[in-house]
Amino acid sequence: MKYVYILQSLVHAEHFYTGITDDLDARLSKHNSGAVTHTSKYRPWRLKSYVAFADEHRAFAFEKYLKSGSGRAFAKARL
Repeated sequence: MKYVYILQSLVHAEHFYTGITDDLDARLSKHNSGAVTHTSKYRPWRLKSYVAFADEHRAFAFEKYLKSGSGRAFAKARL
């Protein structure tokens, strides 16, 4: 199972991060511990939303979409 997730910074609420993982709890812990360079300066993070996929290719396609302009607008309005 693959999870596409969106994190929101608790300190800087306007900052979001979109990613993909096999283990949501472990990945959130890495983001909050500072182990992920890209997200370390905006921690702590909370899990805003996630979608589970059985098909890995669809998960990667959805993550790519969420990182596009229209995908960010969709996530802001719907997720």
